[in-house]
Amino acid sequence: MATKIRKYVLRSHFSGFPQRDALEIVEEELPPIKDGEFLCEAQWISVDPYMRPYTSRLPLGITMIGTQVAKVVESKNDKYSPGDLVSSNFGWVTHTISDGVQQWGGKQGPVLKLDPAIHSSPSTALGVLGMPGATSYFGFLEICQPKKGETLVVNGGAGAVGSLVGQIAKLKGCRVVGFAGSDAKVKYMLDLGFDAAYNYKTVESLDAAIKESCPNGVDLFFDNVGGEFFEVTLSNMNEFGRVSVCGAISLYNATEKPKFRSVSEIILFKQLKVEGFIVARWLDQWPKAFKEISEWIKEGKVKYDEHVTEGFDNMFDAFAGLFTGDNTGKAIVKI
Repeated sequence: MATKIRKYVLRSHFSGFPQRDALEIVEEELPPIKDGEFLCEAQWISVDPYMRPYTSRLPLGITMIGTQVAKVVESKNDKYSPGDLVSSNFGWVTHTISDGVQQWGGKQGPVLKLDPAIHSSPSTALGVLGMPGATSYFGFLEICQPKKGETLVVNGGAGAVGSLVGQIAKLKGCRVVGFAGSDAKVKYMLDLGFDAAYNYKTVESLDAAIKESCPNGVDLFFDNVGGEFFEVTLSNMNEFGRVSVCGAISLYNATEKPKFRSVSEIILFKQLKVEGFIVARWLDQWPKAFKEISEWIKEGKVKYDEHVTEGFDNMFDAFAGLFTGDNTGKAIVKI
């Protein structure tokens, strides 16, 4: 029997702030599954800032990209049974036929079957125990190589990635200074155990705030924002500091790229390590990260928050809210 589905199709590339009419909800029918395939029904779908720059490089007519937690409803694949919960980058679609293989950043891996011992709450597979969790874990530990007593600055510190980076840094014995875009988010970062936190929208001087909170300079910088924040923080870094470049959300919607002074001399004379990354680099190691993070959660050493939007028809609103600071923690949509 054919299955009726709904999906968001990219009709035009975003220009500046994402436009609702760039996406269109369409309905179609899926054919019956074949041997080796299984049919999934979406339960939760993720919205993430990376979707904004990625879509500009993708062809029109595709299903909008994104990760989801889905329930297997029919299967002709021995590895997946009806009732199983899985996580995969199926996109913004209500139902998907899969053969158990998915692509991540040019790498191929299996569709992840959720382990109740780790994903006791299925929605965490889109956040703290999903791609954002792996991003925090590997992007910080592998690139920044933290040492006890060092000082970390993390922007987007109340988001899904930044909030976990700050908590991991505290577990490793670092001083943590976070920046976010509201007073409520400042309180949230302090509640997570950050040593200092600032609302970047209200500080008189970003440079002064970093100097005040980092009297011994900055050793580690986890950058989710880019732009002026990147430049100012680099100028406050210590010799041999390490910078993990995770995102540049301040630039994603810019129709004209702003001009900044060159940071080449800062990187050169301070002998900084500055490295960008795509988390699929460590795809085969993701289960290792999820196991350790889940233990930290059980032990009360790591906390997380989810910003939940209800309904498939509200996917775009949840996505647009990422760029106006609506979410604290991981933004997800309950289907």
